[in-house]
Amino acid sequence: MGGHVIFSHYRYFDELVDAGLGGGGPEQWNTLQRVSYVWIKGRWVAYPFQNNIAALPKDDQAVCLAGLAQAAVVNAAANSPPTTFDDWILCAFGTGIADLFMRPYNFKVWACPPATMQCGWLGERVATVDVGRAITNVIHGVEDAGWGPNAVFRFPKAGGTGAIWKGVAEKCAPADRQRYGPENEVVSLDTDSRTVTLASGCTIQYGSLLTTAPLDLTLALAGRPDLADGLVYSSTHIIGVGIRGACPHGSKCWLYFPEDDSPFYRATVFSNYAASNCPAAGVELQTTCLGDGSLPLDSTPRPGPYWSLMFEVSESATHKPVDSSPVAIGHSTWPAIIRETLAGAVATGLIQPGDEVVSLYHRRLERGYPTPSLGRDAALDKALPFLRQARIWSRGRFGSWKYEVGNQDHSLMLGVEAADNILFGTPELTLRHPNVVNKAKNEDMRWSKPTAGM
Repeated sequence: MGGHVIFSHYRYFDELVDAGLGGGGPEQWNTLQRVSYVWIKGRWVAYPFQNNIAALPKDDQAVCLAGLAQAAVVNAAANSPPTTFDDWILCAFGTGIADLFMRPYNFKVWACPPATMQCGWLGERVATVDVGRAITNVIHGVEDAGWGPNAVFRFPKAGGTGAIWKGVAEKCAPADRQRYGPENEVVSLDTDSRTVTLASGCTIQYGSLLTTAPLDLTLALAGRPDLADGLVYSSTHIIGVGIRGACPHGSKCWLYFPEDDSPFYRATVFSNYAASNCPAAGVELQTTCLGDGSLPLDSTPRPGPYWSLMFEVSESATHKPVDSSPVAIGHSTWPAIIRETLAGAVATGLIQPGDEVVSLYHRRLERGYPTPSLGRDAALDKALPFLRQARIWSRGRFGSWKYEVGNQDHSLMLGVEAADNILFGTPELTLRHPNVVNKAKNEDMRWSKPTAGM
């Protein structure tokens, strides 16, 4: 759920998802150029923000450049590396960019202050800045937006991201070996007898167990919830808005919102990813509400065209609660965060108050981001070896609790490498060496699946 697209550090991953989708060609995939911007100071600034401060008002440019220069001087005399994410932000960008963008944006993403997070996870996740390049861009007014491993990405032409994994599941195991539904929820895990009990009462004995369940839940089932101390996560609200009319945002993909005039930290122009993400123009739909959440004057079904936005809002009980109380929007009742999102979309120019909204969607994900908290690594150093002694490999975005290897390609390879480790004793490169696999960005360097016996 959320703004997931396909870009990869692994040739094996590419081959597998191509097989799952029925091929790797233009019949199955759209290949798109990332067009991302930051909405700040009433304008669009190209992403990454730190390379494009030339788009800011002159006073803000001066503050940002002064902060960069100051950070360079401080870093030259520093005797030790930064410990917290906030320290790292100041070292990398100085106070100008930190206060204008990095601190407020990252609080909105993580739902906690950057000072409560470590910085060892960063790697390629956050672009640093070349001070000379930043100054040159300001002088010449250049837009510099090509950074990052996802500058070019792929998206299925039909079925969304879920179509990939349904296809992979069909190819990896016969249907009678796959069990879904509440009756197959794991309710008990006995590490002594190596037995899993399902909600249906069925028991399964294992020699080795590979699980992608959230690590804190696995530890609780295994009788050691204390080992989850130090593991922190945020929740995510996924909000969809379908709108009648032509998309006014060109080829924009995903967009960042650091300011407090909107509850969301990111919005995706989801209709730009694939034509099938919206109904055909000839489909007649009622207007659910207007862009400002008010009742439409006429709800008679009418044709499109249509376009859509997807928003992400983070939540944490400690630092960033979200209002989910019911409110009226159009003719229906929705959580209050939907009304706040519509108001934020109007305030930031994404939609207009009178736009005809034909569909709304909301889902709250209890676990959205595994937070790289200050206590995370100490917890993992105890939790993962404890489970390993019980022949349990806890892997995946929340199974490993390592955001730095939590993308789709990482998550899949964590499973592949764990299975190979169980069967052949081969090393788990992605889990143990995130910075190594994340540096493999080009076709010649990307990792293939490890060979048995390696």
